[in-house]
Amino acid sequence: MRQTRGVREIHVIGIGAGDPEQLTLQAVKALRSTDVFFLLDKGEVKADLVGLRREILDAHLPEGSYRLVEVRDPERDRSAGGAGYSPAVGDWRSARADIYERLLREELGERERGAFLVWGDPALYDSTLGILEEVRERGNVAFGYDVVPGISSVSALVARHRTGLNRVARPVQITTGRRLAEGFPEGVDDVVVMLDAHQAFLRHAQDDIDIYWGAYIGTPDEILVSGPLAEKADEIVRLRAEARERKGWIMDTYLLRRRPGA
Repeated sequence: MRQTRGVREIHVIGIGAGDPEQLTLQAVKALRSTDVFFLLDKGEVKADLVGLRREILDAHLPEGSYRLVEVRDPERDRSAGGAGYSPAVGDWRSARADIYERLLREELGERERGAFLVWGDPALYDSTLGILEEVRERGNVAFGYDVVPGISSVSALVARHRTGLNRVARPVQITTGRRLAEGFPEGVDDVVVMLDAHQAFLRHAQDDIDIYWGAYIGTPDEILVSGPLAEKADEIVRLRAEARERKGWIMDTYLLRRRPGA
């Protein structure tokens, strides 16, 4: 990023799915040009995820070469459903934008570079870019930013299962558990599901579908399960519940693959 005189600059750095070795050379270069790192503490996941971010910084940057600013991530109303879901997400994003604006205005000098470290790839199911755009549109603080792509949890998932994301001449769709609960997408045989807090795959457990599931991908706690969904659904439910009880949180992703002729 070329520094614009008098304008704050931000790196949005994708840091991979959880394995520090997934960091790209471009990401390392961006880390080394950063003066201030902003970390949002999500409460129950702080010990693990903030710790992994610190591990990445310690591995690539000399001690004392940067500042670290931690703030509490605002809570989102997860009880809102149906017509209330989108407004609840909008309120949460606006609350985050308030925090980002304050950080840029109060914690970053006009000749400094800041950075947000984003799990996976900033372009895939992450709100950071949209929130930064909201802050820019408000016009209260001037800044520029660039985006460093990272290895997404989707890419890491299929790599760990040694399979492809799509099949020859066939589409693949990435969706959420909330959408999968409404039905399997039409015209698509390969569906990647993220943000599934309610195990929507159970609705399709009797279909001719294979599942490639992973939790905490790229970390020492990684769990992988693959096979016919009808045979693996209960195992995944059990492993997921045990992991959540043990750690207090869970991040998982899976690929559903309809069998040929099904």
